[in-house]
Amino acid sequence: MSEQFNKEDADRTAAEWRYIITDMICRAGSGHIGGALSLVEIMHTLYYRIMKVDPANPAWSGRDRLVLSKGHAAPVLYVALAYKGFFPAAWLGTLNANGTKLPSHADARTVPGIDATTGSLGQGLSVACGMAKSAKISGGKNSVFCIVGDGECNEGQNWEAALFAAHNKLDNLVAVLDYNKLQIDGFTADILGLEPLTDKWKAFGWEVFEIDGHDWDEVCDALQKAIAVKGKPAMIVAHTIKAKGCGAVEGKAESHNIRIPDQAAYDLYMGGLEIQEMALPY
Repeated sequence: MSEQFNKEDADRTAAEWRYIITDMICRAGSGHIGGALSLVEIMHTLYYRIMKVDPANPAWSGRDRLVLSKGHAAPVLYVALAYKGFFPAAWLGTLNANGTKLPSHADARTVPGIDATTGSLGQGLSVACGMAKSAKISGGKNSVFCIVGDGECNEGQNWEAALFAAHNKLDNLVAVLDYNKLQIDGFTADILGLEPLTDKWKAFGWEVFEIDGHDWDEVCDALQKAIAVKGKPAMIVAHTIKAKGCGAVEGKAESHNIRIPDQAAYDLYMGGLEIQEMALPY
């Protein structure tokens, strides 16, 4: 865990990540921008203030694990890993291109630092439960983090995993729910309402924290408290904004998967960002 944190530096890095994520997706011609941009502060905090990882040894047995259950948000994970030094930043310019190591969904087979291949929604929490249970059996001291989307909470497998985690007292498991209130077809409340969401997780036997997922202090504080929970798993319900920082689609369902057919579309998506120009590493 990092002992130093500077909010101005973090804000600047978050803006850079949003610029790179948007550029990556625009270069690819399409991509899931909304769910990637909503996770920037959470992903940054995990890799720079919370998780034990070693970029020089991605397979280190003592590392903390991260399962990005909403695997379509992979661009934000790719940027975090590249900034952390897991692979050359030049790879970021190849998102979803022929022969790339960075496909549109998180892929543990090709990307150093990714612990689970994900993308079939609703399955990641079960994978994380298996990792946490394995660590318990082997006596490992590592934590397992799982980022879940609110739309994928429509999937029954998530709730089966929730029961399993509580029954097995997986207090080495911390889930973060990216509650941006939108999914591919519209507002989650209109498609299949989740409320009362925190009460549901509590009823399933989890310790629950509710935060602003874009507030640096709240994110870090909740993660630290979640790690310290004993006897049960912890869920952090993080209220976020889908496509945070991209003015063209921020807070809109159409941000789930954008198409960039021409230069005008590229200019539209890039034009609403906090940073208007930066030197790209690719």
